Amino acid sequence: MSGLSALKLVTSKRQQGTSPQFARRQKLSSKLDEQIQLAKAQQSGTEFSPVKIRTVKDEATGESRKVEVPKKLKPWWWTGENGKLCITVRYGARTLEIVEGKNAIETDSIADVITSLQVIRTAVDAGELDKRIEALAEKGRSSEIVQAPAAQTEKRSILRLPGKS
Repeated sequence: MSGLSALKLVTSKRQQGTSPQFARRQKLSSKLDEQIQLAKAQQSGTEFSPVKIRTVKDEATGESRKVEVPKKLKPWWWTGENGKLCITVRYGARTLEIVEGKNAIETDSIADVITSLQVIRTAVDAGELDKRIEALAEKGRSSEIVQAPAAQTEKRSILRLPGKS
């Protein structure tokens, strides 16, 4: 028993997964990290290409193996009409409004892009954009629900021929 007395024993219960709100926050935060790394690479003149692991089946042997494949990563910033850089924050395929009615951030240089993305990531991690993220997620879910009944009505009717006698 002398070995166990050196341990700090407590009563605890494991959490049952994370909340959807936390998962959405983590998803956006990881995408912002990728954009920050892409901007830093562009600033230093190097290339940044994150990789993802994909399972590929070998046709000759039939075995599956995991291969690292480069991810397609598009920058969230572009040069605007006035020559300044504009940044949009994307959640999935949709643009996230940081403030009501404003969908882009204007900056002067790539260094300002990095700073702006870091500020947004800090706000996301603090939970300041949870309501906006939730609204986008709900908007995506509601469009899927609306499209589902339309797909059911377009089914073709099956013509049945009389059986042979």
